[in-house]
Amino acid sequence: MEARIRIRNTKSILFKGVIVFLAFLITVPLIIVLLYIIKQGVTQVNWHFLTHVPAPVGESGGGISNALLGSFIMVMMSSVLAIPVGMFAGIYLSENPHTKLAYYSGLCVDILQGVPSIVVGIVIYFWLVKPLGTFSAISGSVALAIMMLPIVIRSTEQTLRLLPPSLKEAALSLGVPYHRVILKVIVPCGFAGILSGIMLSIARIIGETAPLLFTAFGNPYLSSSITKPMESLPHLIFTYATSPYDEWHNLAWGASFILLMFVLTLNIITKLITRKWNIQL
Repeated sequence: MEARIRIRNTKSILFKGVIVFLAFLITVPLIIVLLYIIKQGVTQVNWHFLTHVPAPVGESGGGISNALLGSFIMVMMSSVLAIPVGMFAGIYLSENPHTKLAYYSGLCVDILQGVPSIVVGIVIYFWLVKPLGTFSAISGSVALAIMMLPIVIRSTEQTLRLLPPSLKEAALSLGVPYHRVILKVIVPCGFAGILSGIMLSIARIIGETAPLLFTAFGNPYLSSSITKPMESLPHLIFTYATSPYDEWHNLAWGASFILLMFVLTLNIITKLITRKWNIQL
């Protein structure tokens, strides 16, 4: 009996060690990427880098202010388009889980989540860019909004399903109308989880390049017109990293560092919110 217990303990320690090793192993690529981008990009970031547009070919200096402004505008526009629609769709799916409409809607959300980003870009190109006759920030924002929708919908649905039914029952028993129960009781109680999903969706789209190649296209100048082509951080990185000029390579490394820090910050904030409120996304 003692020998069998000893063998079981040995197996348990062995498997635990393998699991810990594999868990550490999957973090190695992330650590390598983080350290390499920080090493290459942090030296390029300064106030001039953040407040000036890229310099012409052959001139030193320049910055990424056009890409920062373009990414900010397009992310804000896509959030305005996707967040209300995604929240209301998630509310419907959580409140009516057994209807045919909810079933097929959930199926469409799952399929949409798996659609490659470049396919979304091509579709928006034929839907908006060709009819409008020009690339624009509007087209880019619509493409990014479509990519945001599945994450916002699913995070809203799963968060609201975790709430106890007694919350809604108590509000309804007091005579509160159904729509006010949803908007004033249910949604505020699950707001932390919904906010976490929104942050994850923003972190998902902020680094997308493929759909913007077909929609926003890029702009070497500082532009705030949403009906004209607009630069973004991912597109700038793609363009400058594939160029033959060392100065542009440096701009690409600096922009990569800024983009990485932004995405990393959003993910850390999301983790802190989910841990504080015990949210399961």
